[in-house]
Amino acid sequence: MRITVLIENTCNIDSLQAQHGLSLFIEHSGGKILFDMGQNDLFLENAKSLGVDVSSANVAIVSHGHYDHGGGLKTFLGSNSKAPIYVSPTAFGDYYNKTYKYIGLDQELAQNPRLKVVNEPTKLWDGATIYPAPCASSEGSTGLYEKVGEKFIQDKFCHEQYLLLEENGKKILISGCSHRGITKILDEFKPDVFVGGMHLSHWELGDELKSLANKLLDSGIEIYTGHCTGVEQHCYMCENGGNQKHFHCGEMFAVQT
Repeated sequence: MRITVLIENTCNIDSLQAQHGLSLFIEHSGGKILFDMGQNDLFLENAKSLGVDVSSANVAIVSHGHYDHGGGLKTFLGSNSKAPIYVSPTAFGDYYNKTYKYIGLDQELAQNPRLKVVNEPTKLWDGATIYPAPCASSEGSTGLYEKVGEKFIQDKFCHEQYLLLEENGKKILISGCSHRGITKILDEFKPDVFVGGMHLSHWELGDELKSLANKLLDSGIEIYTGHCTGVEQHCYMCENGGNQKHFHCGEMFAVQT
């Protein structure tokens, strides 16, 4: 299985551009998946530079209802004429950051006929399943809100969803931001490999982060991370016992199964 990073916060290749966001092109034994689309059309420009044909994707997934993961949805609809796009039932909710700036998706796309709503675990093909977040156990992320009526309430991230891939007895979990809490999510799925953001960029460099690094190391899970994990947080964890790998825009890596 091969993953190409089309969008990430950092980039080491001059011909590409980095962007706060995430977009992964996944080549799995059952088909090709575009997981998230960054903020705009940059994912497509980077894909062209890398020789990745976005029109060949069999399916697309928007991990949750934030602009830095689904802002490129309109571009994808125009560049791929066939692939269904899997979204949470609440992906087009009213979501805001800590300054009460709207950070949700383009509401004009909410009724597009190619959108497929994921209400329960949904099998794409053998070895590829989308899992919606269980709302009842959501913890949410500090400083991120959902507007309900005239009130801003802490976002519980019921709109988050995950992709579980299985090959040769190995489980690979793909997550956009892991807003519900990385340890909670890993405890639920117990994957062999994790790929995605861990939403640690707001964590202070200290004992809590050090403890998490050791817990992840003890779990034996192979971790490829970036985006909202935070570069400083990633480096601090590696300096204090962690062994996760940080991916960058334009990187292609094979997940051994």
